[in-house]
Parts: sequence; C-alpha cells; structure tokens
Amino acid sequence: MRQSNQSSLADFILEGLFDDSLTHVFLFSLTMVVYLVAVSGNSLTILLIYADSRLHTPMYFLLSQLSLMDLMHVTTTIPKMATNYLSGRKSISFVGCATQHFLYLSLGGAECILLTFMSYDRYVAICHPLHYGVIMSRRVALMMAVMSWLGASMNSFIHTVILMHFPFCGSRTVHHFYCELPAVLKSICGDITVYEKTVYISTVLFLVFPILLVSTSYGFILHSIIQMRSAGSKRNAFATCSSHLTVVSLWFGACIFSYMRPRSLRTPLQDKVGTEKG
Repeated sequence: MRQSNQSSLADFILEGLFDDSLTHVFLFSLTMVVYLVAVSGNSLTILLIYADSRLHTPMYFLLSQLSLMDLMHVTTTIPKMATNYLSGRKSISFVGCATQHFLYLSLGGAECILLTFMSYDRYVAICHPLHYGVIMSRRVALMMAVMSWLGASMNSFIHTVILMHFPFCGSRTVHHFYCELPAVLKSICGDITVYEKTVYISTVLFLVFPILLVSTSYGFILHSIIQMRSAGSKRNAFATCSSHLTVVSLWFGACIFSYMRPRSLRTPLQDKVGTEKG
C-alpha cells in the first residue's frame, strides 16, 4: 500500500514548448517579453483603478477583477515553463501539477463567467443608462466578482480531485508546457469515457452558455445603437463596447480551439500553440 501511494505521487514530465535551437531561444525570449508586458500592464491597471477614486465604479471594479485574473493566469504557467527551460529540467511534482491544473482551470472559468457579467454591465449602461446606478450597484458588482471566483473554483476543484485519482502511465509524460486538462488526460491508463462526458458538460456550461448570453447582450446593445439618432452617441457606445468585445472574441475563440475540438483533430503542437495564445 505504501509503495502504491508513493507511485501515485510520482513526478510528471512536462515536454515543454521550446528546445535549444536559436529560433526557439528567440521565441522563448519573445514569450518572456510578452509575459512581462502582461504582468506590468495588468498590475498597473489594478493599481490605477484602486488609486483613483473616480474609477471606483462597477465597470472599473469588474475590469480590475479581470486584470487580476489575467495576472494570476499567466503567472500560473509561464514562470514554471521558464524555470524548466533555463534549468534543463522537465519535471513537476504531483502536488505541483494538481495545483497548477486547479489554478489554471479556476482562473480560466472565472474569466468566462466575469466576461459574461461584463457584457451585461455594458447592456445596462447602453440600453438602460438612467437606471444604471440602481441596477449595477457596487453590491451587485461585488456579487458578480464573488460568483465568478467561487463558481469556477468549485468546478475546478471537483475536476482536479477526480483527475488526480486516475492511474497514470509509467512515463507520466505530459505533452505540454504545463498540466493542462486535455494533455494530462492523455497520460491516464484507464477508461475515462464517463469523465470525458463530465468535462464536455462543464465546457458547455463555461463556454457555450456564456457565449450565448454575451451574444444576447450585444444583440440588444446593437439594436439600441441603431436606434440612436446622434452620431456621437453611437461612437461612444461603440467605443465603450469594442475593447470588451475584442477580449471576448479572443478569449472564447482560444478556449473553443483548445477544449472543444474533437480528439481526432487534436495534435500536441496545436494544443500548445492554442493555449499559449489564449
């Protein structure tokens, strides 16, 4: 029994993203620059919103939460990838893999929920501007943030506990640069048909359903913009929504590419590149 427990807690091997070629050294350096820019930009956004009392509104509060999620999201994977690449090691402990999987899945799900709430915030601001202060109070914004964090964390915790109780193959090689769900699933030795169905249901709840809600919100927003008589009001409305709509398109597009493709169309390289872009 003791030997079995030790085996179940063995390290995983992360295949990584880069090798020692000059091209990959350049790509690694570029990735680190983008990472530092992302960390600096999100940190600065959070500090500015916190420091400026004029930005203490529901919209900017939700934006600060999104920046915090983005900051934690990239920090969950990139530093470990960089450490392994620079040190020449490829291993990650069982606990480290479980923790990384839990955090990445939690933050990804939280962003999906929060982006949906932010689309509702834009809907209220444009379609019901006179009632915005009543409908989108600070309490409502706080509840939206809490629901995003808790809902995604509970889903991630359940999936992580179930996933890490499966028997893994001897090599425990994960064909990715972090412990991503589809990559870890491929290293399991056993029948995971039932579990894959639960993963698919979660994917629908956290991707498809939010996309439908976001699309509904922007359908009403577009209808309201078309009815506006002032060209200036239309420009302001488009300016208000364009940045959020861009983030929604990039985020959900990358998630759909990473998690909703049939297994027959998946390749390790596509999964790595798709997740890195996300």
